[in-house]
Amino acid sequence: MENLTRHPGLMFAAAFVALWLASVMGSWLRRRNPSAEDEKHEDDLGIILGATLTLLALIIGFSISMASSRYDQRKNLEEAEANAIGTEMLRADLLPATDATNFRSLLSAYLDQRILFYLNRDDTRQPQIDQSTSQLQAALWDAVRGPATAQPTPVMALVLAGMNDVINSQGYTQAAFWNRLPVAVWWLMVAIALCSNVLFGFRSRDGKAARKLGFVLPFVVAIAFLLIADIDAPRRGLIHVRPQNLEALMKSFGR
Repeated sequence: MENLTRHPGLMFAAAFVALWLASVMGSWLRRRNPSAEDEKHEDDLGIILGATLTLLALIIGFSISMASSRYDQRKNLEEAEANAIGTEMLRADLLPATDATNFRSLLSAYLDQRILFYLNRDDTRQPQIDQSTSQLQAALWDAVRGPATAQPTPVMALVLAGMNDVINSQGYTQAAFWNRLPVAVWWLMVAIALCSNVLFGFRSRDGKAARKLGFVLPFVVAIAFLLIADIDAPRRGLIHVRPQNLEALMKSFGR
């Protein structure tokens, strides 16, 4: 399930087929159950179906809210990361001239890697980006630690603290990209959706009408699953966090 939710398009197709089959199975069960035509039984079934669909709607709304909050968190952390890098680039003026030139060069290369982190859609390339980011962080820390050790002044401490903010902001961003909708929530939604479609198919009296309308509910629920998976998958689908602040920062550096 976790791998399936990383691919919104595949999630939509799998959900639609599974829910449609559940609706067909419900229609088949009705034909196999002669007592289903009882009027009292029909009323009870309608109440159960309505309650199940209401519960499904609540769970879907709750899941969309969870996914949206994680998306907003990723956007806010991208802005915080750009602010931390931009501030540290300005504090580079406090370093000795020779150290400042090297530090700016490393920080500029680091900015490139952070933009790639957001734009990359290839899972096989991500480890290389993460490795380059870690190497640049180590090089940047060494670049400010040397002058700060040689001249342990409040000014150098400010530069060192700024570099610490840059590293911390990257860690927060990485954690936000890992923080996705729990798999248990997906299983709960799928279970309720399957039950709803089985009940929907079972309650349909006309077999031909059931086959025609049997596509509607699975399609609508599958669309909801697609939206949740798209928002929740940072590197897949159509909804992504664009590194607008990092790209604007790069342009401000004249690149």
